[in-house]
Amino acid sequence: MSDPTTTDPITTDPVTSDPVTDPATSAPVTDPATSDPVKIQIWSDYVCPFCMLAEGPLEEATEGLGFDVEIEWKPFELRPHPHPTLRPEDEYLPAIWQRAVYPMARRMGVDITLPTVSPQPYTRLAFEGYQYAAGQGKGAEYTARMFRAFFQEDQDLGQLDVLVRLAEEIGLNGEELRTALDNGTYTAAHQDALREAAAHRIQSVPTLLVGDTRIEGVPSVPQLRKALLDAQAAQAEAAAVQGAACSVEGGC
Repeated sequence: MSDPTTTDPITTDPVTSDPVTDPATSAPVTDPATSDPVKIQIWSDYVCPFCMLAEGPLEEATEGLGFDVEIEWKPFELRPHPHPTLRPEDEYLPAIWQRAVYPMARRMGVDITLPTVSPQPYTRLAFEGYQYAAGQGKGAEYTARMFRAFFQEDQDLGQLDVLVRLAEEIGLNGEELRTALDNGTYTAAHQDALREAAAHRIQSVPTLLVGDTRIEGVPSVPQLRKALLDAQAAQAEAAAVQGAACSVEGGC
């Protein structure tokens, strides 16, 4: 029988000491108090409407799993300077919104509108602001506020004054952020994040990594939920075998 003082995260049967599995998924059941959270990494750009639409499936898929999930938003600039950004008065944006964005938003019940800001803003400065917000424990809240500001309020995320005001709305120190962005305090951190995106071969957003599963595009709830359960099962299995060994004295 298992030693009750150990911190093995896998729940075991008190009679057989075998790992307890979820009958619906065959995944080992873990004690959420001792197991590490399953991480979702999601690369996005603040001018990508599909990134905002990914919020709903993320929220729904992570409910009621029985284990903790950590969501980490990561930056990716679709059109970094000096590449020109898109203009809503040109043919491309209205066409893709009518064909894909609006129908998906209606199905998901999300209020979203093609912004009139022209040309669309570069997002480097906003992402440097994200690095500041993440350091204050408000990275996810900052990301959500950026999406709503652009796609629901038609605000220009390329303007420093706009970023400062939005940051203040979520409880961040606006003047501290202004100084940091003026001085390029988070430029290096943002460039490091872009190099990480390149290392993962990110070419489109949203792109999600959940354990060994890579999802490009807005995920479905079942697809994302399965990826989370698979990742949790893999973590539980790795925890179960960690440190297992045979000794020269014959113990095994």
